[in-house]
Amino acid sequence: MTEQTRLEPGDKAPDFTLPDSEGREVSLSDYRGRPVVVYFYPRASTPGCTKQACDFRDNLALLGDSGYQVLGVSPDKQDKLATFAENEGLTFPLLSDPDKQVLSAYGAFGEKKNYGKIVQGVIRSTFVIDGDGVIVKAMYNVRATGHVARLLKDLGLEG
Repeated sequence: MTEQTRLEPGDKAPDFTLPDSEGREVSLSDYRGRPVVVYFYPRASTPGCTKQACDFRDNLALLGDSGYQVLGVSPDKQDKLATFAENEGLTFPLLSDPDKQVLSAYGAFGEKKNYGKIVQGVIRSTFVIDGDGVIVKAMYNVRATGHVARLLKDLGLEG
């Protein structure tokens, strides 16, 4: 299994511009001056991805009150993201990266183990990026369940 390039705390976050579920262009640089949580997930409307997205949704006020913006990124097309956002009441931007360039830039796409087999796919990952665009936290191979609670604890935000 070849190791992908992984980002680490202190690295400059790769900038990106991607369309959201409503077709608006969203750039990481739009959020300079405030911290951002960018999370990468495999596919909208699947059980694990829905659990993770709803955990972010349910903790959005806590994150927002602490200054954090949440961005979700997947290879899904815009219309699938729009349906996902509507069905689950997701009010943070879901970004479409169908050619996986941003996923790859963050080391969130590549070889992974799936049921004992090595496959190419999205590596569920989360990054905390400070207001200057520098990575503060890089988490790879996170679990969908319990991940947001762990992130809040790591950020000192748990209730």
